[in-house]
Amino acid sequence: MKQSIFVKNNQAKWNEFESKLTNTGTLSSDELSLIYIHLTEDLAFAKANYPNTKLFTYLNALALKVHTTVYKNKKEEKGRFRKFWAYEVPLEIRRSYKYILIAFLITAAGVAIGALSSANDETFMRLIMGDAYVDMTLNNIKEGDPMGVYGSMEGNHMFMAITSNNIRVSFVAFALGLFFSVGAGWVLFQNGVMLGAFHYLFFKEGFFDDTILTIWLHGTIEIWSIIVAGAAGIVLGNGFLFPGTYPRLYSFQRGAKQAIKVVLGLFPFFVVAGFIESFVTRHTEWPLYLKLLIISLSLLLILFYFFYLPLKTNPHDHAKN
Repeated sequence: MKQSIFVKNNQAKWNEFESKLTNTGTLSSDELSLIYIHLTEDLAFAKANYPNTKLFTYLNALALKVHTTVYKNKKEEKGRFRKFWAYEVPLEIRRSYKYILIAFLITAAGVAIGALSSANDETFMRLIMGDAYVDMTLNNIKEGDPMGVYGSMEGNHMFMAITSNNIRVSFVAFALGLFFSVGAGWVLFQNGVMLGAFHYLFFKEGFFDDTILTIWLHGTIEIWSIIVAGAAGIVLGNGFLFPGTYPRLYSFQRGAKQAIKVVLGLFPFFVVAGFIESFVTRHTEWPLYLKLLIISLSLLLILFYFFYLPLKTNPHDHAKN
C-alpha cells in the first residue's frame, strides 16, 4: 500500500486520538487501552513498510504518549486479570462476530445433515457414533434409563475427563484453522453431524424430549463454546488467507493474537459445562422447572458474556481494526 493511501485511510482516526490525548482526564482506562491497541498496530505496519519516514516518527511519538499515559495512570499489574476477562476477551469476541456466525451456520448444517442422513439410512448413526455407543444407548432405553450413560462414571473422574476432552476439541478446532480455515470448519461440521445423529437416535426411540432437557443442561454452554473455538480457528486461518492492506505475516500475527484471546476466554466456560455434565446432567429425575432454569441461566450467561459485554465494552464502532 502506498504511504499516501495509508495516511488518507487513517488520518481522521489519528487526529481524533490526538484530540482525546490532550485531555486524558476525561478518558476511561478502556478508551486509553483501545487507542493504544490501534496505534501500536498502525505503528507496526508503518515500521514494516515506511521505516525512517516522518510518518513512522509521528506514529511512534503518538504511541509513546498514550503508552506513558496508560501506564502512568494505573497501578502496575493491578486488575490485569480482571481486565483480560472483562475487556480484552469481549473486545476480540466482538471483532469475531462475523466468524462466529459462519461457525454457527457450519455447525447447524452439520446437525441437519446428521439428522436427515440418520432418518434415511439406519446405519448412518452407527457409522458416526460407533456400534458400541449406539448399542449401549439402546440397552439403556430398554432398561428405562435413556440417559444412563451420564451416571456411569464417578463425578470427579467424569469432570476431569469431560473438561479436558472439551478443551482438547476446542484446541483442535482452533489449531486446524491453520489449514486455510478449512480445518476448523471441518471439525465444526463433524461435531454438528454427530449431534444431529445423536438427537435423531432418541427421536426415533421416542425420547426426544428427554434428550433436549438432558443434553442441553450442559450442551448449551459446551456446544456454543466449541462453535466459538471453531470461529477462532477461522479467524486464525483468514488472517493468513486474506491479509487485506497488511503484509501477510503481519495480518497472520494480528489474527493469531485475536484468536488466541478468544480461545483462552473459553476455558472457564468449558469448566462450567464439564461440571454441569458431571454433577447435574446425571440427575434425570430432577423436575422440569429445575432443568429449564439451568438451561435458561446458561443462555443468559452466553448472552451476557458473548453479546452484552462485548457491545458494551467497545463503543467505538467507527474505529478500524
